[in-house]
Amino acid sequence: MIKTGIIGGAGYTAGELLRILINHPDVEIAFVHSTSNAGNKIADLHGGLVGETDLTFTDLTPPQGGWEAIDALFLCSAHGDSRKFLETHPVPPRVKIIDLSTDYRHQKTAGDFVYGLPELNGTQIGKAAHVANPGCFATAIQLALLPLAASQMITGEMHVHAITGATGAGVKPGATTHFSWRDNNLSAYKAFEHQHLPEINESLHRLQPELTSSLNFIPVRGNFSRGIFASVYTDCDLSTEEANALYNEFYKDAAFTFVTGKNPDLKQVVNTNKCVLYLEKFGNKLLIISVIDNLLKGASGQAVQNFNLMFGLDEKTGLRLKASGF
Repeated sequence: MIKTGIIGGAGYTAGELLRILINHPDVEIAFVHSTSNAGNKIADLHGGLVGETDLTFTDLTPPQGGWEAIDALFLCSAHGDSRKFLETHPVPPRVKIIDLSTDYRHQKTAGDFVYGLPELNGTQIGKAAHVANPGCFATAIQLALLPLAASQMITGEMHVHAITGATGAGVKPGATTHFSWRDNNLSAYKAFEHQHLPEINESLHRLQPELTSSLNFIPVRGNFSRGIFASVYTDCDLSTEEANALYNEFYKDAAFTFVTGKNPDLKQVVNTNKCVLYLEKFGNKLLIISVIDNLLKGASGQAVQNFNLMFGLDEKTGLRLKASGF
């Protein structure tokens, strides 16, 4: 069994990560760290785990038995805290690390962290000791555009309108997460300057180095709990049939990214690690719809997908999750 630890166990992503790892056939959870919840039962905070685990939170770092007691460490800390934690806690090189924050995603500050988008870096992830998990919006948008970039076919500006569920804002309550404000409501935020833009642009430029077109991104807060629905369009000379062939070829070996001929909806992917893509041509514009669960393919599910690659396991191990469909 692969012994794992989790730092920052109180948030939504940690809750989903625990749900997956508890049922992962090759994992034993050694500890879950949370300073504010030390001594409390995990299932008392993450209610969906009632009957699934008797584990309690700890505030010990390193954990009982030291860092040698684990083989892998998931960092579910707030943005900025993962780097601080690793700078003050000398985790042995043999312990593989998957960071779910933004701290190591960008090339200039990544160090030896590999960017953890399996559809782009699967081989490198399999050899990596440290992986930086992508952002949720970044995952949905990159998967919509990577095949075009890989074929040097992005010739004009890219336009993205993407709606995310309330869990994308994290577990800490805020003015824009209260039910009374969020229900029956929509609002745009961080237009053209969202924090996920740099990692998206880095990946696109890696595949299409001469790319000069800008990516125009309008993020929107949705009045639902989870999921991302991204509408992406750009100029493209391909027909719908040619675009589908290009995308199917690019993702032919992808474990969780699928091209569909039917316009998708969020319920097809919520509670799964899937990304579902739909392509349609309108004049000279290619529309790409990309839908994911922000907490799974956009966070914890993808983190376990990376974990599986790092330990030489089948990519889908522990991730055969099913959407309800209704």
